[in-house]
Amino acid sequence: MKAEVRKLIEWADETETGDQGDLTWSPSEKAWRLVSVGSDECPGAQRCPAADRCFSEQARASATLSDVVIVNTFIYGLHIAMNGELLPEHDVVVFDEAHQLEDVISNTVSTSIGSGRINGVITALRAIIREDSLTNALQLLAHDFNACLVPYVGKRVDLPFPPAIGAALVDVRLKIDQAVQALRAIDSKDDKAKQKILRAQMLANRVIDAVDMCLTAGKSQVAFVSGTVERCSLEIAPLNVGPSMDAGVWSKRLAILASATIPLAMPSRIGLDPESVDIIDVGSPFDYENTAMLYCAKHLPEPNDPRRDDSVHDEIERLINFAGGRTLALFTTYRAMHLAADEMEKRLPFNIFRQDQLPKMALINAFSDDEQSCLFATAGFFQGVDVPGRALSLVIIDKIPFPRPDDPLLSARRDVVGKNWFNEIDIPLAATALAQASGRLIRSQNDSGVVAILDPRLATKGYGKRLGSVLPPMKRTIEIKEVQSFLQQIINAE
Repeated sequence: MKAEVRKLIEWADETETGDQGDLTWSPSEKAWRLVSVGSDECPGAQRCPAADRCFSEQARASATLSDVVIVNTFIYGLHIAMNGELLPEHDVVVFDEAHQLEDVISNTVSTSIGSGRINGVITALRAIIREDSLTNALQLLAHDFNACLVPYVGKRVDLPFPPAIGAALVDVRLKIDQAVQALRAIDSKDDKAKQKILRAQMLANRVIDAVDMCLTAGKSQVAFVSGTVERCSLEIAPLNVGPSMDAGVWSKRLAILASATIPLAMPSRIGLDPESVDIIDVGSPFDYENTAMLYCAKHLPEPNDPRRDDSVHDEIERLINFAGGRTLALFTTYRAMHLAADEMEKRLPFNIFRQDQLPKMALINAFSDDEQSCLFATAGFFQGVDVPGRALSLVIIDKIPFPRPDDPLLSARRDVVGKNWFNEIDIPLAATALAQASGRLIRSQNDSGVVAILDPRLATKGYGKRLGSVLPPMKRTIEIKEVQSFLQQIINAE
């Protein structure tokens, strides 16, 4: 741990952004927390002695002086959640990768409370208060609150809350408020001690705010428990992000939404009146019909067939050999990714990179630099991967990426839609994810290759045509010999 922290401090003296994504290695979560401050404990520039060397404040100051500010959608979502107080005033906003908007905004305007946040308050208190009775009581509170949520992990929770959860939330609020009162009673002249007190007060008050949001949740929201049995959180999310988007964006400024894949139902799902929207399709500059092939492995067992893993691994081996490596293999689960990677490391001479080896950009760069390598990854790599040229000739997608059937938030949204939920929610989400994953192949006018979907349902089920309609106009085949011939032509032309 000490070595990690030391390395991060050295990096902080060199980096211009302080962005964890710029690291070429992956620090542990605990090490990162020791050198950074979360939003719950940031006192703001006016009250922080480190404001002049804070990367976040530097970015905000630079944004204020700029005509164009570029942030990710999550940051803009926080801007909406903070009632427009995070970013400078602006007249126009452009959302790239707009198909992500509903999920990202839903995440940022949601709230959560769990033992982790309570333990954060305890840690801050122990740096100030020597009396153990308060922190011990809070430690017991964190344990009891987690135990209260355990039966609901991965499930929706009724609103109004079951009596046990409602009582537990009230107990959390009362005991955290006691901590706030204890902090206010401390009279310290030491500047460092004052900062510690301020930090603890902010953490405690944010927990109280989260509890209040939970206790006032209504019919327009969904309650569920996320995490694991050891550490879970109560989440409150909106059924519909439309009101938040209208209050934070549509009623205030011109918005431009851009994406290679925008589902037809998306405007209504994010609170836009379809009649008030102008839609422009600018087409693609790529010659998909002559440079790309879509292969559906119709002969493979369906996903619930016990023979599937072995058959899929054999198919992946054949395809990667045809391509000479140069493969991005995308999976819908970590289990499937690791099983396939384990097998391919035994069978193939090519270097196999895995998603969890390095930070995303470092991993993409390593894959791009080694032309015969393969990269095995999950949904996080369905987008944001840009590898033009010879390093990528084959994209493998193991299954149609349907959303999880047990996702609590989607389950609630399905209930609202009713009997047609599969067509109105699951199919559009799967189609968007499939199109994004397929889009990793052709990134420039000089690219060529194959998208291989190892799910026979694309060819055998009625919804397969609807899913296929959102994909680029590539040559299509169910014959692996045609794939072999096409990839060989690409290799010969190099």
